[in-house]
Amino acid sequence: MINKVGQIMVYVNNQEEVANFWVEKVGFTIIADETNEHGMRWIEIAPKKEAETSIILHDKELIAKLSPGVNLGTPSLMFFTENLDALHNNLVNKQVTVGEVMNMPGGRVFNFADNEKNYFAVMEKSK
Repeated sequence: MINKVGQIMVYVNNQEEVANFWVEKVGFTIIADETNEHGMRWIEIAPKKEAETSIILHDKELIAKLSPGVNLGTPSLMFFTENLDALHNNLVNKQVTVGEVMNMPGGRVFNFADNEKNYFAVMEKSK
């Protein structure tokens, strides 16, 4: 039985630049930056060190060579925040591509793009 989501794989063209985006623009933390003996590098990021679920940034080109059957598309991720307006304004001020705040049945939401034009969504949700 699966009891939690541990890591989400995101395949990117430039791991360093995308990791910097998440740290500098979104406020995530780098949990690990590892390279194995075969030259495969992965950067693990999360909103905070103690997060239950993290994102692993993998080199898209390398994964395509090692595992040609892997779907390299960006997963559709929904993040939660307690203050949607503050986050939206913060990302706009940091010149991140953001969508308009919309009212959805589950709450208010907007999307944003990283520097490789991968889009993600954020919903306002209190604890």
